[in-house]
Amino acid sequence: MIDIVSKRFWLLSLSGVVLVICIVAAVVLGLKPAVEFKSGSMMTVSFAQPVEQAQLKQELANLGHANALVQRTEGGSFLIRVRELSGDEKVQLEKDLADKFGQITENQFFSVSPLIATETVQNAGIAVAASLVGMLLYIAWAFRRISKPFRYGICAIIALLHDVVIIVGVFAILGTILGWEIDLLFVTGVLAIVGYAINNAIVVFDRIRENARRGISSDFSVVVNSSMVQTLTRSLNTSITTIFAVLALMLFVGSSLQNLTMVLLVGIVAGTFSSVFVAPLLLVVWEGAGWGWKR
Repeated sequence: MIDIVSKRFWLLSLSGVVLVICIVAAVVLGLKPAVEFKSGSMMTVSFAQPVEQAQLKQELANLGHANALVQRTEGGSFLIRVRELSGDEKVQLEKDLADKFGQITENQFFSVSPLIATETVQNAGIAVAASLVGMLLYIAWAFRRISKPFRYGICAIIALLHDVVIIVGVFAILGTILGWEIDLLFVTGVLAIVGYAINNAIVVFDRIRENARRGISSDFSVVVNSSMVQTLTRSLNTSITTIFAVLALMLFVGSSLQNLTMVLLVGIVAGTFSSVFVAPLLLVVWEGAGWGWKR
């Protein structure tokens, strides 16, 4: 049988290094909020004649929108985000762009006020926090018949926070390199990953509980190792098939769901690792087996 528990120092160290990199990226680079989380106006426009992205950005700067965000969509249109515009300002901006580049077609437009943006950020944070607290309480209740059930819940929540931090770090890097912004689909993806990863963790914990009841060993480390090995194939198969579905979304749906699909892709990889390795190994350490660094 594969001895995973004896490698806990290296597995947890690997997780720690990735977490440090992601935390540094998030703090130093920061996330780029989309219009849902930051007041402003967003419009999608297309032009009858070819227009270069750099030309459009420069013209927006000339019109007083130096901080405008311009992205080209797959259909050849442009996604433009500027400060919050009134109705008259929107009409004037489109007229100025038409004078410069010719016929313009507005495909989409919406604005978010500072108050709504603040409420959206608060609600998103509450949603993530509430889901974590709810899962902690549920796991503690589900494992109430075994000794110290809250340890199982806390280890699972630490693993979930591990996944969230990695997602945030990756998006901080993508925001800096590719200009990606976080929006409500980002939050949706994070909540989906929280549910996905906790399911994997509960599968491992449930097998630990069953093997402990069967008394396969008096050594808790042996019980955990056997449980991890028994559930490893199931967890990997589930994650790989889910990744195939996410890749299909990325390939055939395109940029409209890029935030959701990337969160799911990163989260599934991180969540599989954390639920199979991080959460059970933290439980082993907490039960007194130590970090195993001498092995």
